[in-house]
Amino acid sequence: MTPDESINVQDLFSIKGKVALVTGGSRGIGLMIARGYLEAGARVYISSRKKEVVDETARRLSEIGECTSIPADLSTTAGCKFLADELKSREPKLDILVNNAGAAWGAPLEEFPESGWDKVMDTNVKGIFFLTQNLLPLLQKAATPQDPARVINIGSIDGIHVPRVENYSYSPSKAAVHHLTRHLAVRLGRRNITVNAIAPGPFESQMTKWMLEHMREEIEADCPLRRIGVPGDMAGVAIYLASRAGSYVNGVVIPVDGGICIS
Repeated sequence: MTPDESINVQDLFSIKGKVALVTGGSRGIGLMIARGYLEAGARVYISSRKKEVVDETARRLSEIGECTSIPADLSTTAGCKFLADELKSREPKLDILVNNAGAAWGAPLEEFPESGWDKVMDTNVKGIFFLTQNLLPLLQKAATPQDPARVINIGSIDGIHVPRVENYSYSPSKAAVHHLTRHLAVRLGRRNITVNAIAPGPFESQMTKWMLEHMREEIEADCPLRRIGVPGDMAGVAIYLASRAGSYVNGVVIPVDGGICIS
């Protein structure tokens, strides 16, 4: 494209016909992204640990577009390989990988258990790395210089600033996700695969339920935009990163928090 060539804005933000995998896609942030991708014309696979839940979510989302569930536990390397192998048996390539599956653990400092570290780090950091590793062949088959394959990791503003709650393993895990994103972006960019992260602030989800029930007014007061996020806020940035409009963006962490982490 030359500097004076006209731009078709509809095509610029289109992901129609692309194949996406959204882990943790049965609820919360993952569901917001999966639904947004379907409404934008992508074919979407969703995964989560609980078979009944992810199957039911895929059934409901199939009223919008083509959505398929693949249950898997991504806290283990075996689970990551299983999900990748299942996808390889169904698709010749993968345009978009959204690494959203995550875990959290809250406990007072003096009582915080080792299991609270292991579960969170295994799911939030190790799971992202090994699933991406296993899916590289499919991502590379989709990748071109003009339209790279995309890996989008879901971090958190808790990995940017110190959170209000005692989630001692969660915030370091998300900081690790942000830096892993940069590291992979350098390596995979050379293979025409971009790697970026979204760092959500407060959105309605199972993970934020307790916090929003007990601290919603304080959280909204701390936000320069005076509200929590809504599904369109999350779907919008995820679609941007997956579309031609985001094809030259690589290795960035985008806070989607109304300005909380800078206020």
